[in-house]
Amino acid sequence: MVENNLFKNGDWVQGKSRDGELIHGFVETVSDNREIVKVNVVESDNEKAVGKSIWIPSKWTEKLPDLEISNEAHLLALIDLALLSKDETWFMELSGKLESIKIHPKITARKSEVQIQGNRIAKLDFK
Repeated sequence: MVENNLFKNGDWVQGKSRDGELIHGFVETVSDNREIVKVNVVESDNEKAVGKSIWIPSKWTEKLPDLEISNEAHLLALIDLALLSKDETWFMELSGKLESIKIHPKITARKSEVQIQGNRIAKLDFK
């Protein structure tokens, strides 16, 4: 992995745990010396690691690029995730983006673009 010591809380990262497990998640905490980060694991090849927070050296992780989401349905799904994770800062950021889209819509999404079954956390079918 490429060394990247510019992590901050909330950054999405991928990397390897000390046991060699592939992980994908977001940074919860960065150590004072910036050499290790605490990552909340969202995906991993070890299912037992998913949902847990682990400390790993920052040189074993790589920051993922930020995605610009401008689709209302996607923002609603992310808002639900922010509520489930009790991340008030992320919730406020996403709510602001949603409000901005409603005030200044660029392109009206067709209903067929995203099909949401059940609640907004359910499986999304992106076309």
